[in-house]
Amino acid sequence: MFLSWLELTEIRCYETVRFEPDEGINVLVGANGAGKTSILEAVAYLGLLKSFRGTPDVAMISTGSEKAVIRGEFTTSAGSTRAEVELANPGRRRVLVNGKRPQRNSDVMSQVPIVAFQPDDLDLVKRGPGLRRAYLDDLGAQLWPQAGADQLDYERAVRQRNSLLKQEGRGADPITLDVWDERVAVAGSAVFGHRVRVLDALDASLGEAYRLVGEKGSLTWSYETNWGASLDGGGGVDRLREELFERRRRDMDQRVTSGGPHRDDPALVVDGRPARTMASQGEQRTVALALRVAAYRVLGNHRSTAPILLLDDVFSELDPAHARGVMSLLGGGQVFVTTAREDEVPATGRRWNVGGRTVT
Repeated sequence: MFLSWLELTEIRCYETVRFEPDEGINVLVGANGAGKTSILEAVAYLGLLKSFRGTPDVAMISTGSEKAVIRGEFTTSAGSTRAEVELANPGRRRVLVNGKRPQRNSDVMSQVPIVAFQPDDLDLVKRGPGLRRAYLDDLGAQLWPQAGADQLDYERAVRQRNSLLKQEGRGADPITLDVWDERVAVAGSAVFGHRVRVLDALDASLGEAYRLVGEKGSLTWSYETNWGASLDGGGGVDRLREELFERRRRDMDQRVTSGGPHRDDPALVVDGRPARTMASQGEQRTVALALRVAAYRVLGNHRSTAPILLLDDVFSELDPAHARGVMSLLGGGQVFVTTAREDEVPATGRRWNVGGRTVT
């Protein structure tokens, strides 16, 4: 799969721009602040339906504008798919695939495999468990549309249960709580099940990816829950339902849902040591790279085609050994690389000058 063309209207610094990238390697060269990352962000949005920067949709709309549009066409051996996203401020976004609204947005995520590397990936290792949960959930949604749908169901159910607890506290109606407990339990057990499948899929790739990007030793996951679930099958609907009931009085007092997959702690372990607290800065950076490399491999194996690869200012942060590890990925599919210095990118491909709100 590759992106044939991209059109932006009122996206960040771009009033309007059309970009027709090469099917292979595309190197976007420009000064800091020229808009290189915004191009990659728009490409990724068409597949992930969110900014890989983690910013809200409204932040992508040009200052002073009320709406923005991202359009693009993805081509495979089976044909082409045109995707369009309209962002509004105020208002809700609109997603179209081949001119029609998809039945569910998670279907889009599974159609366009995209992996993005960025300097902030180090936060996946150094910060709290929320980013690692999101990594597993996002990869699951790209692999299986139902995973994305179950994540949305779970988020809605937890949000509604929390709203009831916040408003009523000890006065919350038990029957109403029973309804939300059931919805949280059903969707939450599904989310946990998808995460287990993702961890299984990553199992063979993660250690290999860690060595590929230049490190020796082992890299594995450690996954802890506070609701009695385990990776060997102890995480079904009944277990979560029981936990929610046991925590009900505490949740009424705290006015929040305290147990469930949204509180799980996926951790990374390097040679038996927690990567977050005991790995060196260099090891942590390698772990972050390995996570993206592993996702790239898993998506490629799942679809039998290389995902679209986005490398945002990555080479400026890498020593030669790690750069060679990332370079080993190039050539299997379409690649977008951003850089402020052209000589930093050890790859041949089509060069694009980014600046003055244009891409040439």
